[in-house]
Amino acid sequence: MAEPRTLDRTLAALADPTRRAILQRLSSGEARVTELARPFNMSLNAVSKHILVLERAKLVKRRRIGREHFLSYRPEPLDAAAEWLEHTRSFWASRLDTLEQLLRDDERTQRPTTKT
Repeated sequence: MAEPRTLDRTLAALADPTRRAILQRLSSGEARVTELARPFNMSLNAVSKHILVLERAKLVKRRRIGREHFLSYRPEPLDAAAEWLEHTRSFWASRLDTLEQLLRDDERTQRPTTKT
């Protein structure tokens, strides 16, 4: 299961639509930073800041060849977040199912019985 700090960084990185779009693009293969910045209506510096957030969350990996910077997608933090989400969903679904059953049982015992 994901460590709290790692999970926090992953979820924070995914909270922004620009970063999600960058990850979506990288899911189809490695790209240069300048290629990633092209479709966005913002400066290269602004895109670089988004990339830095993704790097801190370990969702992307940077490779340098000379002056070129290439980025690739790393799925492990997202897989760990998905595992945590599924565990949490399962935990609460089970608790809520139990609560629902208790409420139904309680409702049955409190219903007045009618004699005919």
